[in-house]
Amino acid sequence: MSGFIEIVYFVAAVVFILGLKKMSSPVTARDGIVWAGVAMVAATLVTFFSPSVYGHGFFNLLLIVVAIAVGSYIAYKSAKSVEMTDMPQMIAIYNGMGGGAAAAIAAVELVRFAGGHDIGGGTVQLLAVLGALIGAVSFSGSAIAFAKLQGLMNKTLRLPSHQALNIALFVITVLFGAILAFSGEVGGFTVFLFFLCALALGVMVTLPIGGADMPVVISLFNALTGLAVAFEGYLLGNAAMIIAGTVVGSSGTLLTQLMAKAMNRPLSNILFSSFGSAGGAGEETVEGTMKEIEASDAAVMMAYADKVIIVPGYGMAVAQAQHKLAELVQLLEDRGVTVKFAIHPVAGRMPGHMNVLLAEAGIDYDKIYDLEEINPEFPTADVALVIGANDVVNPVARTNPDSPIYGMPILDADKAKNCIVIKRGKGSGFSGIENHLFYAENTRMLYGDAQKAISELIAGVKQL
Repeated sequence: MSGFIEIVYFVAAVVFILGLKKMSSPVTARDGIVWAGVAMVAATLVTFFSPSVYGHGFFNLLLIVVAIAVGSYIAYKSAKSVEMTDMPQMIAIYNGMGGGAAAAIAAVELVRFAGGHDIGGGTVQLLAVLGALIGAVSFSGSAIAFAKLQGLMNKTLRLPSHQALNIALFVITVLFGAILAFSGEVGGFTVFLFFLCALALGVMVTLPIGGADMPVVISLFNALTGLAVAFEGYLLGNAAMIIAGTVVGSSGTLLTQLMAKAMNRPLSNILFSSFGSAGGAGEETVEGTMKEIEASDAAVMMAYADKVIIVPGYGMAVAQAQHKLAELVQLLEDRGVTVKFAIHPVAGRMPGHMNVLLAEAGIDYDKIYDLEEINPEFPTADVALVIGANDVVNPVARTNPDSPIYGMPILDADKAKNCIVIKRGKGSGFSGIENHLFYAENTRMLYGDAQKAISELIAGVKQL
């Protein structure tokens, strides 16, 4: 039976990797998710035939089944009802649960060790401690990320000498971990203090990070969760956990690096600079005024254009305006207008946020372009329509070395012949940085909820 279980684990691992590969394209992403889900179900079911599960009695088996049933029900109900605008915080909290589960596994083993049981010693003992540390940090840090994105707490909270406190807390946590990893005898209180410090470290690291950086932080915690699961898989001798954790950890690490690169900022700067908390410190004074435009005039500009490039942002997600936008695109194309979409790697609140919304509205994939592909086309566009995006189109990233976003690759919407910005109000965006695009001579502001504003554009185009 053990040979059969290992074969299923191996096949599941292969399907995990193939599913991940399919997720790299929006055309095959849904199939990839289904493949990975089927593999996970297979790996879970076959685990029930392992002596480590059925060998511990009916009551333990019943607890496992009840836990799976309750968790599956909660996940199904929440996933069916969650709004797309709330997807980042759902990912954060679910990811945190994975890290917490890995930490809980390590906690059980370390408590057994403190009680005098041999858990393998040496490398196994060290991996238990590492998995516990990483999983606990991921759990508490993801909980703070969820609270920030859900609006339950301020985007940033910095204590006096915050980074010094973090360093001290990290050193103390590592010392407790070293005692657990290398000492022959430890007490249960030492295990408790270790986990208390690890959980506090996750909270303290995440508290000062600005809301604009939260997608990168969530991705980082996702990578940490995968690493913790892999360590605990080795601790339990479970090949499926080792492989799945390694895949999640490596893909999360790669995604974190790609997002940091898209912002042109090192990960250390994201974790320790509190970008978004200073309200635009270091910015130059904005000259000029925002010039408003009526929806009817904007509709005329777009209807008689040869090329329109649309830049969607979080404002479109909040307003759930993607379906109205698809209707507007169809009207423009019926008039012979070429319409393309420009997607920044960190648009929205998570990678792929805009792509998912546009796919939901039935926008063809071949109309959607990433930053490198679309930027050369902005100078030939008659109109750039920006819908609720802010930092990803802010030209100050190219002009002011003192700006927190200086050097970040942006979409060149300001280089279009005309730029129309749909925005709910005159305030700065999520990061707190004033957008110089809004004051440019070729920019006009169309104020209001994105869905309402696009509906007015549709009405205006239909009247022509």
